[in-house]
Amino acid sequence: MLPVTASITKNRQTPATLRAMLARAYGPDQVPDERDGDEGWWSELGHGWFNVAYRLRLRDGREVVAKIAPPADVEVMTYERGAMGIELATIALLRERTEVPVPEVHHVDTTHDLVDADWFTMALVEGEDLGELSTTLLPAELDRLDAVRGDLTRRINEVRGPWFGPLAGPGERTWRATFTRLVEDVLRDGERRAVDTGVEPDEVRALLRAHGGTLEEVTEPRLVEWDLWPPNVMVHDGEVVAVIDHERAFYGDPLVEAGFCGITTPELGDPAAFLRGYGHPGVLTDTELRRRQLYSLHLLLVMVVETVYRGHTDPTQYDWARARLAEVVAALRDGRP
Repeated sequence: MLPVTASITKNRQTPATLRAMLARAYGPDQVPDERDGDEGWWSELGHGWFNVAYRLRLRDGREVVAKIAPPADVEVMTYERGAMGIELATIALLRERTEVPVPEVHHVDTTHDLVDADWFTMALVEGEDLGELSTTLLPAELDRLDAVRGDLTRRINEVRGPWFGPLAGPGERTWRATFTRLVEDVLRDGERRAVDTGVEPDEVRALLRAHGGTLEEVTEPRLVEWDLWPPNVMVHDGEVVAVIDHERAFYGDPLVEAGFCGITTPELGDPAAFLRGYGHPGVLTDTELRRRQLYSLHLLLVMVVETVYRGHTDPTQYDWARARLAEVVAALRDGRP
């Protein structure tokens, strides 16, 4: 199992509360016998930095997952507000309109009487995430599975949306307006908590204005996950069995997807296998290149600012993302790849 992640957004609960949640979701008869003690029937899953998730065993032996939104008194970034609702909406959309494998949701609770936040339970997906496996698989096998990630991303992107922006709305008529708002939200989040990103917010705004015309090429809203990195792909017996963690999805430009990041920011991973699976030639036009740089700019801003909101004590992510952010800003400023 992955090590438990240290983040103040993790809304950890006591075994007694977990029992109450299971009673509500599956009925009192499925609550583990108290004589079993507090060991064995529950464990915290170490995956992710935002929501907390527990692996739970019901009395009949079935195993499920409970996922809980951050505590009500913990400030989150603007785009993270209502993230659990986004995840549930995305799962429903993917189950209805695609064959992309996603977990089955069993119960949703928004009452806040057992826990001070929304939570839901879903089927446990057996397997390991592709991020974990990347250190143990042979290169050819890793290449094959990353190509599957590309194929699944393409299938997700084939879902057309009614507008640009949040799945539940309100949306925008143009992608430029939506993406400008996304960047502005992150800048304001950083300013609110006095995060030193190493870049003046007004310079970011100026770069977005200078290159924003490239965003106007995108005229059709598509469903994008934005967060479909290898750790969000579950693998069992050598096959992809599920895509997880959908709380960052929105309607936008498919080029914003995680698998394309390596084209303009190589440190974010070699995109070759992903692109092959997606069916993308990997060659961008000049305007696509600028858009992709803007998307890296946005992502790296998020990665810097979120370290403060999540209470990171290890500076590794902050230092790495800030250095990459400076590189992207310089490239955009100089008009180079």
